[in-house]
This record gives sequence, C-alpha cells and structure tokens, in this order.
Amino acid sequence: MAAMDLFGRRWALRILWELREGPLGARALLARCEGLSSSVLYQRLRELTSSGIVTNSPDGYELTRLGTALGHALRPLDDWATAWAQAQEQAKDGQDSLEA
Repeated sequence: MAAMDLFGRRWALRILWELREGPLGARALLARCEGLSSSVLYQRLRELTSSGIVTNSPDGYELTRLGTALGHALRPLDDWATAWAQAQEQAKDGQDSLEA
C-alpha cells in the first residue's frame, strides 16, 4: 500500500511519465506539467528519490532501474486510457449526430 500512497499523490505519476524517455531538469519538468508548482515538484521529486524510483544525475532527474520497470508497467495503462478517450470521443460524436 505504500506504493499506492506514493503514486496516488498529485503529480507523482505524471512526473514519472515525463521521465520515461530520459533525464529532465526541474525547469523542463515544470514546462511539461502545466499547472504544477515548483514546491510540489520538488516535494514529489524528494519522495520519488527517497523511494529509489528517481535519481538526480548531472543530466537532471531520471528514473532508476526500479523506476524504469515501473514505466514499463504503466504503458498498458496508457494504452487503455487512449482507447477509453477514443471511445468517449466516438460516443460524444454519436450523441452529437443524434441531436442534429
């Protein structure tokens, strides 16, 4: 349950998602996560670092081996979310054509 508590915190999964393709500095993370405050970013990065999921390297923040494994586990969830969003859009389009 500790993992669910950590990943359930606002912005935690988004930060991990943004780091999936390689290291990013704090400014780049802030730019990619519109609406994320710097104080929350640094708090989440501290939590993710102390959990062994993220590390701070000379190139910026990056996923550890454990964090990379988590990223692989998140890909099916992203696939599902994409399919769900498409189904929602198709349902909305169908509803719009019924109303016309």
